[in-house]
Amino acid sequence: MRYSERELLSLSRQPAEKAAEILMRLPKKGSVLKKRLVKLVVNFLFYFRTDEAEPIGALLLEHCRIAKEEVNVFSISFIEEPDRKYCFECDSEEQCQEWVEALRRASYEFMRRSLIFYRNEIQKMTGKDPLEQYGISEEARFQLGTHKQ
Repeated sequence: MRYSERELLSLSRQPAEKAAEILMRLPKKGSVLKKRLVKLVVNFLFYFRTDEAEPIGALLLEHCRIAKEEVNVFSISFIEEPDRKYCFECDSEEQCQEWVEALRRASYEFMRRSLIFYRNEIQKMTGKDPLEQYGISEEARFQLGTHKQ
């Protein structure tokens, strides 16, 4: 999926689910930890120089792995390039755990799995498919429930 610079800039200005100044290291060889303002908006993680209003980069949090590396360090790597890790060092173990949980919840796949789970729970409790009232076709409901997770 492609995004224009203008679209990303507009998205980066939206209210964040989570934001903080933390240390970050890019996956480039020889990269060092630098303090960055990191901002989670929907399923994008924007990072900024601490004294600038425009992001210097963004990570789309899809098909990625969020891993806790050390007590207060987590990383993000992508399935296509598992050796390229973006590392983040937090002030505390608690802050690190909060970031890991927020980032894991941010992906489309997590939201999709949650929707399927709650849809099935509602159907068990009521005997009705909750999507039926919205006119979602039988075929679409079938695809939603059987897509590999």
